[in-house]
Amino acid sequence: MTDPATPQQPSDDPAALREAMNRVRLEVGKAVVGQDGTVTGLLIALLSRGHVLLEGVPGVAKTLLVRSFSRALGLDTKRIQFTPDLMPGDVSGSLVYDARTGEFEFREGPVFTNIVLADEINRTPPKTQAALLEAMEERQVSTDGVTRPLPEPFLVAATQNPVEHEGTYTLPEAQLDRFLLKLVVEVPAREAEIDVLRRHADGFTARDLAGAGVSAVVTADDIRAAQRAAASVTVTDDVLAYVVDLARATRQSPSVQLGVSPRASTALLSAAKAWAWLGGYPAITPDHVQTMLVPVWRHRIRLRPEAEIEGVSGDAILRSVLQQTRVPI
Repeated sequence: MTDPATPQQPSDDPAALREAMNRVRLEVGKAVVGQDGTVTGLLIALLSRGHVLLEGVPGVAKTLLVRSFSRALGLDTKRIQFTPDLMPGDVSGSLVYDARTGEFEFREGPVFTNIVLADEINRTPPKTQAALLEAMEERQVSTDGVTRPLPEPFLVAATQNPVEHEGTYTLPEAQLDRFLLKLVVEVPAREAEIDVLRRHADGFTARDLAGAGVSAVVTADDIRAAQRAAASVTVTDDVLAYVVDLARATRQSPSVQLGVSPRASTALLSAAKAWAWLGGYPAITPDHVQTMLVPVWRHRIRLRPEAEIEGVSGDAILRSVLQQTRVPI
């Protein structure tokens, strides 16, 4: 009999590989209730080799979500608690003097792992936030002229609280642009919240994921194979033109001061490919683009001050862009 704690190796059949990746969502559901969309977003980011910014009020299981996700994937994970006194070397690593050898040696920081949980990333100054820029974009760390690659797969899942602004530092555009998705973690629906309380009444504790039955259901090789399969999803010229038209529409919106960049267009394309692959589609459709547009672009546009005063939201503008842009047949 197969050990249930041992991930089953999917065959070379793409359908079996897809089923294996979809099992991750079911496994995370053993610990996290009512956040199916957020779990799917994390999976899409992983398949797209991107990163995720999780925004939500305290207590909606952002940290538990990432911990459960990494456990279901069987990947190493490290948590960095971002604080005002955190230094860049505390994230990426630093040179430490070894008195025995009389030489400096590099001591790896917590970024040298598969999944980095950057908890409350907006509580540290931009100088320390910037320590993640090279890691997120080039997947490497450069120190004292030496470049050190990070392990693969690699994903940064950062959290921030949208309500509390005292003692926080707004993420600059360059930092935000490194995140493939910005996912808003909402308070669960009534029935889901009842289920949360029922589980806690039955003895569930967030510190014991093994006790909750969360185990690895895929391997690192499976993840790399799934990433290659998602990248191979095809796209027609009409859909490429549709993505460009949507991007240009954000730059022409009267409520937008800064529209999305070409990098945002490529990010949308990657996320749409991953979403299409998870659904078993050989090519992306306009529906896949429309589904992923808001979470991929909501953090990449800057509204005009007058629009913010009037209470206009970036999500509303992006939905308006979708409605006003011609969809290819």
